[in-house]
Amino acid sequence: MRTIVLIIGLVAASAFVYKWRYRILNMVLAIGFLRKFAVQLSMSSPSIRSLFKSKMSQTNTNV
Repeated sequence: MRTIVLIIGLVAASAFVYKWRYRILNMVLAIGFLRKFAVQLSMSSPSIRSLFKSKMSQTNTNV
């Protein structure tokens, strides 16, 4: 019985987080040190860092 209640609670929490994911993300990233931590964490990943570097080095030809 306890396991069923736990599973139902996890599913409900997951559904809530999924529904409000962008609002939650905006609220979390509005806090300065959390935003800085998120950027540092994402830039420590080589694939994300190389993606940002390639996008920043491209010139805008549509101007």
